[in-house]
Amino acid sequence: MQPNQPLAERLRPKTLDNFAGQKHLVGDGAILRKIIETGNIPSMILWGPPGVGKTTLAKIIAGNLNRPFFTLSAINSGVKDIRDVFDKAEKLKFFNSPGAILFIDEIHRFSKSQQDSLLGAVEQGLVTLIGATTENPSFEVITPLLSRCQVYILKHLEEAELIELIHFATENDSYLKTKKISVKETDALIRFSGGDARKLYNILDIVIQSETSDNIEITNKSVIDRLQENIAIYDKNGEQHYDIISAFIKSIRGSDPNAAVYWLARMIAGGEDPKFIARRMLILASEDIGLANPNALLLANSCFQAINVIGMPEGRIILSETAIYLATSPKSNSSYMAINEAMDLVQKTGNLPVPLHIRNAPTKLMKDVGYGKDYKYAHSYENNFVEQEFLPEQIKNTVLYDPQNNPREKDIEKWLMGLWKEKYKN
Repeated sequence: MQPNQPLAERLRPKTLDNFAGQKHLVGDGAILRKIIETGNIPSMILWGPPGVGKTTLAKIIAGNLNRPFFTLSAINSGVKDIRDVFDKAEKLKFFNSPGAILFIDEIHRFSKSQQDSLLGAVEQGLVTLIGATTENPSFEVITPLLSRCQVYILKHLEEAELIELIHFATENDSYLKTKKISVKETDALIRFSGGDARKLYNILDIVIQSETSDNIEITNKSVIDRLQENIAIYDKNGEQHYDIISAFIKSIRGSDPNAAVYWLARMIAGGEDPKFIARRMLILASEDIGLANPNALLLANSCFQAINVIGMPEGRIILSETAIYLATSPKSNSSYMAINEAMDLVQKTGNLPVPLHIRNAPTKLMKDVGYGKDYKYAHSYENNFVEQEFLPEQIKNTVLYDPQNNPREKDIEKWLMGLWKEKYKN
C-alpha cells in the first residue's frame, strides 16, 4: 500500500543534525546554529530558492525552543488572519516569556499594508517573525520590517548533498525500506531536481510509485521516462517555477515571440507573481538586448511600474506587449560582457591607483603634488573630444566594450573609431 504523505513530508528533518545543506548557516559553529542554541533568536527572513529547507528550518527552530508556532501563507492569508494569530499569541504569552514564532511562507506576496500590520507585534516582541521568500527581500519586504529582521541566505543544495538525500530516503523511509531499491545512476535525478530537495523527493516518489515490482532499479533512463509519463502531476505542484521562467527568458533571448507568449501564459495560469516576471524582463532588457535597442530597457521598466499600478488580470496584456517587444528586438550582450570582463580585470589587478591627471584636486596641497595636472577638459577641444588615457597605467589601452553586429552598435563602433582610431580599429 502506498503512503498518504509525500516522501518529502515523511522525511522532513526535525533536528539541525538531520538538516541537509546550508552548512554556512547551521553547520557546527555556524551563525544560525549558535543563535538557535542560545534560545534568543531574532526575527528573520530566510531567502533562497524553493526546496532548500526554509519551512523545515523554521519548524526546527520552533521545536528546539519549545515555543508556540503559527504558520501563515501569504498566498491565502490577509490582515484578519494576522490579527487572529496576534490574539492567540497574546493569550499564550506569560509575563517575560519569549513570544510565539510566526512563520510566513512567501512573505514577498504580502502587500505593503499586510506587511505594515506585522510591525507592532514584531517590535513589541509579541511574536518572533520568520519569513520565507524566494525573492530578494530588499525589493519585496518593506524597509521598516526588513530593518527589524536578520536576513539569512539559503543556497541550492550541492550534488553531494542531494546524493546523500537519495540514499537516506531509500535506506530510512518506512515505505521505501519495504522495497529493494538499487540506485544505479543519479545524474537525471540531480539534473531535474535543480538543487531542490523537495523536487528531488517528488521525482523519486514518482519513479518508485510507478513501478509494479518491489525490485526497483533507478537509472537515468527510468527517471526521464517516468517524468515524461507523469508531466501533468509534476507540473501541478508548481515545481517547475524556475524551469518555466528559464524557458521564457531563453525564448525571448532566442527572438521567438510565440514561445515567449506561451511560457508567459503558463506562468500566469500557474499563479506566478507578475512582478517576478516583469523584473526578469527588466534584467533581460539590459543583459540580452542592451545597446542594440536601448528603448527595450525603458519599456521593461515601464512594464514593471505599470504592473505595480494595474495588477492582474489586466496586467497580462502589458506583460504580453513587453515580452513580444523584447523577443522581436535585435540582441546584444555587449554591456553584460563588458562589465563581466571589467569585474574580472578588477579581481586580477586589485586596487590600481587612479592616474594623477584625473584625480580630484579640491585643495592646494593636492594640486601641488600633481593631482589633476595635465588633465585635458574635453569640451575645450574640437568635437568635445581629446585623446587621453583614463585607465590606470598598468592596464592602459585595454578594450572592455566590444560593439556587436547590429545597426545601433555599428553606429557606435563607427563613432568610437573616429575618436579613438587605433583602439577601436577592426
